[in-house]
Amino acid sequence: MDLSRPFSLLVKPVSADCNLCCEYCFYLDHLQLYPDEAVHRMSDATLEQLVASYLATDQPTYSFIWQGGEPTLLGLEFFRRVTDLQQQHGRPGSIIANGLQTNATLITKALAHHLAEYRFLVGVSLDGPGQVHDAYRHTGAGAGTHAAVIRGIGCLRRAGVEFNVLTLVTAANVGRAREVYRYLCDQGLLFHQYIPCVEFDARGQLQPCAVTGEAWGQFLCELFDEWHPRDARRVSVRLFDSIIHKLVLGRPTDCMMDNDCCQCLVVEYNGDVFPCDFFVQRELKLGSIHADTWERLRQSPAYAAFGRKKLEWPDACAGCQYLDLCHGGCPRHRIGMQGATEVQNVLCAGWKRFFQHAAPHLERLAAEVRTELPPGARGTRGAVHSH
Repeated sequence: MDLSRPFSLLVKPVSADCNLCCEYCFYLDHLQLYPDEAVHRMSDATLEQLVASYLATDQPTYSFIWQGGEPTLLGLEFFRRVTDLQQQHGRPGSIIANGLQTNATLITKALAHHLAEYRFLVGVSLDGPGQVHDAYRHTGAGAGTHAAVIRGIGCLRRAGVEFNVLTLVTAANVGRAREVYRYLCDQGLLFHQYIPCVEFDARGQLQPCAVTGEAWGQFLCELFDEWHPRDARRVSVRLFDSIIHKLVLGRPTDCMMDNDCCQCLVVEYNGDVFPCDFFVQRELKLGSIHADTWERLRQSPAYAAFGRKKLEWPDACAGCQYLDLCHGGCPRHRIGMQGATEVQNVLCAGWKRFFQHAAPHLERLAAEVRTELPPGARGTRGAVHSH
């Protein structure tokens, strides 16, 4: 493990607790890790240990990403405490970045103003128009949540919070790429992130909410055709930006396309540390912030072994012309195929179709961007957009 490489923290201050009950949520079953507590909340002692110890490491930017569950269950006072501790323990001149992923239904005026004051970058989960969004994203009583999300977005806008939209691509919207894209744009939402829903049942079969590889490829192609060339300089689509970043600067901004899985560390509400929020599992626990240093956690043999899993791609990947763009895809998407004679990424066919369709255009965009960069330019800024 290269300890000089920067790392970020993905923090789960309420574990999987949430005010909604989305049918496709992959994190709800993680509550089984902590069955002795009905409610999971990060204590002040754990929060201070988290902030103080991380800010004592040597990073170009200290990146905290607050996720859940639904982290806004903790309310304004928690995030005030977060920023107070960051100011208390931060070194003079240090850069501290905060990200918050939320369903936006609990955003208040006061919380929004605090997020704006401390320049949190907020990601809002929104799957498309009301009927599409409400297909899987509802309350425990089964009520739709689209209207509440739109209210939360309005609150963020009025406060001047910088935010983007995360859209989970499911069986409900995978055939409606153009409609979803245009809806988001018509709402004035110009920073998009699309993530495929890949959930397996106990037999290793895709669940009804999930997308197939073929459907994912069709979605990406239709999405790309709506975006390019008209919106390429107006709308940020994280996946497309990441590919261009890879083509221009040699490294993607999306972990799916990187060559290892040691991108960040996940910290649960009680200080337990894991390598990835898709792999918060007892056998993959790396340690605890209360007992281990960040150096020891990052040097953990379990963490190194987890990172290498990315390169243990299926045999079929070896001769693929697009291998350098995906490195076999996310290892989590290989899980459901392990009962077959050969392990294969369930989205492979879709990625191939998309790369074949879009790669020439993305390469031309990358060539344009190269001419716009100053000589010797380096860094993590997105090639087309930075957000």
